[in-house]
Amino acid sequence: MLLKKSKYNVAIAGATGAVGVEFLKVLEKRNFPIGELRLLASSRSVGKKMNFRGKNYPVSELKENSFESIDIALFSAGGDQSKKFASHAVAAGAVVIDNSSAYRMDPKVPLVVPEVNPEDIAKHQGIIANPNCTTIIALMAIYPIYKLSRIKRMVIATYQAVSGAGAKAIAELKNQTQDDLEGKKINPSVFKHAIAFNLFSHDSAIGAEGYSQEEMKVVNETKKILHDDHMLISPTAVRVPVVRAHSEAIHLELEKELSVEEVTEALKAMPGVKVVDDRKANIFPMPRAVTSQDDIFVGRIRKDLGLKNGINLFVCGDQILKGAALNAIQIAEKLIA
Repeated sequence: MLLKKSKYNVAIAGATGAVGVEFLKVLEKRNFPIGELRLLASSRSVGKKMNFRGKNYPVSELKENSFESIDIALFSAGGDQSKKFASHAVAAGAVVIDNSSAYRMDPKVPLVVPEVNPEDIAKHQGIIANPNCTTIIALMAIYPIYKLSRIKRMVIATYQAVSGAGAKAIAELKNQTQDDLEGKKINPSVFKHAIAFNLFSHDSAIGAEGYSQEEMKVVNETKKILHDDHMLISPTAVRVPVVRAHSEAIHLELEKELSVEEVTEALKAMPGVKVVDDRKANIFPMPRAVTSQDDIFVGRIRKDLGLKNGINLFVCGDQILKGAALNAIQIAEKLIA
């Protein structure tokens, strides 16, 4: 753990990206005790000014010597940059909270959702990994159920917003939508296929067994965070024309039978979860409703028609907030507590 201080020097690597920008918003909103703030990015962004608490901060180039006197380094600059620079941050005395996939499955690096496995933070050796956004959103919904009954199997279909591919993907969705409405030809660049008025299998590489890298992240990270290698997980990941909130249809097979009422009450008691489940009015979690919200929305809570011990859910979460920046800041808060 870090030495107890009244304020902590914080560096953000990848400060100009979608998650980096959100880091600043979350740090300000949650009044994180910051002494020095150091914004780091590629050479293309050097000199750019970013506002934090009413003051403009210049962006510096991310280099090996960027972390002197830094206590906490928030990384969201991509896996390659994390592998290149995180060790230098640790050597300089910082604790790295990394938002990339670079260290998630490293057995020496804790992978943390603070509401689920905060005790793992204490095991860090300088680096703490922030899970994949899809994994975080799913675990926030299933963990309170898991505490009532171990989950034998989870079948999960994820409907993933373009924000998961970064700021350029958000712009591509907006530009393609406008072009399509105006009858113009669509020329995809960030994605292989047109994303406007379309959906397609997640754009990460497909492995030998037919599952994408994104799907396997959900499998492997869920097992690591829950410390449960025996849980069976079958994922399908789809990219959809939504700006920044992911949705997930989750089907659980439990070891014991639970009622809808028991599950609902457990979800209501879970910090960071909001139950949105109005059957009469047909109001359930939606990406637009959860965008810019800290909570994960859970609804469509119902018994599985084919499994006595089955429970089905529909979940939405802001991919950039709880799926990335907020979760990382919550890890930092636990770290200094």
